[in-house]
Amino acid sequence: MAVQETSMRKAARYAVFSTIGLLCTAQEMMAAILEDIEGAEPELVAEETLGLVSIATTRAAEFSLREQPEIASALLPAMAELPFMYRDYLIGSALLSGEDEALVDSDRQVYERLKRKCEFYDVHLPRGQFPGERVLADKMALWMGRISPPGLPEKPVQRLERLELVPLLLTHLKMVLAFGRHDEPQ
Repeated sequence: MAVQETSMRKAARYAVFSTIGLLCTAQEMMAAILEDIEGAEPELVAEETLGLVSIATTRAAEFSLREQPEIASALLPAMAELPFMYRDYLIGSALLSGEDEALVDSDRQVYERLKRKCEFYDVHLPRGQFPGERVLADKMALWMGRISPPGLPEKPVQRLERLELVPLLLTHLKMVLAFGRHDEPQ
């Protein structure tokens, strides 16, 4: 009983810690892009960024928890669903504040887009591997290309380096990795 309770507490703490980091990192990345790239589409940037950061965080957690399958089996599927849950939260908030209920009607299209974006990053970030700096630089160049409007003067790789977004995401992933390895519930 005590082992199961400790595992549940660790899973809950890990979920909260990872989610805080995931959302903060995604928001920092989105803000940097929207401030830097004139004409960037906010909804596209948000969806792509949440997909990338969610899947990368899931990979870091998966790697960290590979010797703790009871925690991984509960945590990882929920972590991969974060972009969808975030959308549900935003829609619920909008409805409670009296905004247009037509937002709910558009959910199906948004969920399909989010699903495709998450599947894209799921394929490009290998399961069972921690997404290190080289992998992130490569895959984030794809992300940068997907969120950038056509005709920008610099290439996605140059923009990625200039904005220092790989180190930002890598720091978050290292924190998720370390927390999973070393957290001891009190």
